[in-house]
Amino acid sequence: MIIVEKKKRINKYIKKAKNIFIMAHKDLDLDALGSSIGMYVILKQKKKNCFLVIDDKEHELGVEKILKELEGCITIIKSYDVPKNMEKNINKNLLLILDTNKKDLVQSSDILKMFPNKMIFDHHGIGKTTIKDAFLVQDDNVSSTCEMITTLIESYDIELDPYYATILLSGIVLDTNNFTLKTTADTYYAAYYLASLGASAKKVQYLLKQDLLEYTEREKLLTKIEILDKKIAISKAAASTIYRREDLAKVADTLLFFNDIEASFVIGKISKDTVGISARSLGNYDISKILDRLGGGGDDYNGAVKFDHKTIGKVEELLKKEIKNQEGE
Repeated sequence: MIIVEKKKRINKYIKKAKNIFIMAHKDLDLDALGSSIGMYVILKQKKKNCFLVIDDKEHELGVEKILKELEGCITIIKSYDVPKNMEKNINKNLLLILDTNKKDLVQSSDILKMFPNKMIFDHHGIGKTTIKDAFLVQDDNVSSTCEMITTLIESYDIELDPYYATILLSGIVLDTNNFTLKTTADTYYAAYYLASLGASAKKVQYLLKQDLLEYTEREKLLTKIEILDKKIAISKAAASTIYRREDLAKVADTLLFFNDIEASFVIGKISKDTVGISARSLGNYDISKILDRLGGGGDDYNGAVKFDHKTIGKVEELLKKEIKNQEGE
């Protein structure tokens, strides 16, 4: 795995730093939070001062449960608190970015310029907005960033509390859609390793529990599906409903379970003035090329893009145009 191959350089960055700040993408999910916490544990055992940077005001249920249960156990700060926690010698600070490599998706793009030393751990593909001035540990052949950090934990022989192992396992389960997508022998081994450390499958299911009303709203998206070329499913939300990005992603995951569907695109409002597309693929259809052309990003299996001040109808039109262009290539 790439993260093991780059371990020496990772060690060099960590050893040089005194204060280390960990930041994932906006709208934290279990993979982003789980990998961040896994890295936090590694750094603490290496006697480093470290901080989790979280600006999100609202959280999905699993993330909210974890943050509540870990209150007081980990140091969480807002991005505006970063400067006062930094070492005066700027080179003694390190920013770790997890589960994204895009500057427009991180919790706070404003703090990127504060750090000359940055390191990225991510399993998503590289795109136009990938952070350029960082040491990139990127592997889009792995299921999740939690899988990457689990591999690092094993290689360091880190002592891991069963609860933290459970959080990492939940991130793997989430991003593989319960081991149905982008799952390799290494993924199963990572799950086995976490289970050997005491990770609880029962607790994982607790973290993945859903709100009934939100589930009902997502189910509405499954009543408006259009099939293109007998293999691409497109679902379009009503303009009157605002969804969270993870809700669109979950519907896109669900669509892949239907016969003959190779790729799915779910379109819906994610704020009053923003329309998002969440896309998924079984790996046989190149959704990343379509998303890149639309201004978003992703890899062979998942991705997303958002549009400001455009209607759902216009976004659907743009999407179908790019799908048609790809079919013609």
